[in-house]
Amino acid sequence: MFEIGSSLREARTRQSLDFEEMEVRTKVRARYLRHLEEERFDQLPGHTYTKGFLRVYANALGLDGGLYVDEYNSRFVGIEDELQPRLPRSRSSEPRRRRQSRESRTVGIALAAIVLATALVIAAWRFGGPDNPQVQGINATPPVKRAPLGTVPIKISVRATKGSSFLEVRTGKRLGQALYLGTLQRGDVQVFRGKLLYLAVEKPRNVVVLQNGERLSLPKSGELTRRGQASTP
Repeated sequence: MFEIGSSLREARTRQSLDFEEMEVRTKVRARYLRHLEEERFDQLPGHTYTKGFLRVYANALGLDGGLYVDEYNSRFVGIEDELQPRLPRSRSSEPRRRRQSRESRTVGIALAAIVLATALVIAAWRFGGPDNPQVQGINATPPVKRAPLGTVPIKISVRATKGSSFLEVRTGKRLGQALYLGTLQRGDVQVFRGKLLYLAVEKPRNVVVLQNGERLSLPKSGELTRRGQASTP
């Protein structure tokens, strides 16, 4: 366990760097970097952005950004998770006798259906039915298995139109591999391709997001996950 803020401050001052220079290097606003050194994490947009800022800032100072993210998760994210209200008890908490009773009824119904189907087959064969009687569930033609379809990659472009905004893009979901972490200035454009992309935008009103040329509507949270469509055979 180590102090996140003080170690960042020590690394910066040891290299005689100021916040303005680090803002240029990391594309993260100077006031956010100051909050990191002072460990005022409640002044940052949220866990996703805080971890992204920590990783970028630590790497820019020659430190291991992954260690800082792990330390943040162990000290802050885990604590909040423990405070979350517990989910209501599931049906698996019912008394054992009631579960056994339901299971016994289910097994009995299944056995009765098998006996009935077998009796129908024997009766059809004995009394001159068709040579190959078709009884549902016994000798029906098995369904034809189709080969799994692939997923067509999508193209996502993000343009800052009304002002700057911090942008985070990852492959897969929120904890996937980072494709981009930085601030888009007005007029900047970033293009990404993949089968499943996760986006987090600090200021959704300042950017325009297109998927394959069609504009997407961003939620107020600024977080969005887009998946490619299954290809046709």
